[in-house]
Amino acid sequence: MRKEYDFTAARKNPYAAQLKKQITIRLDEESINYFKVISQDAGIPYQSLINLYLRDCATSHRKLNLNWS
Repeated sequence: MRKEYDFTAARKNPYAAQLKKQITIRLDEESINYFKVISQDAGIPYQSLINLYLRDCATSHRKLNLNWS
């Protein structure tokens, strides 16, 4: 490895903004614990698991079926 690198001609990744967006979301503790347990079995962080699940719902165009009684 070099002792120093020259980044004067470097440019930012144009796709970096499209990768992830930080938001604030309120989830109940039971849901968070559910994903934490599953994430330990899968060996991935629980936030990544939640993101994968939501992405799967979005790509398969799943609709939530709410029946109020």
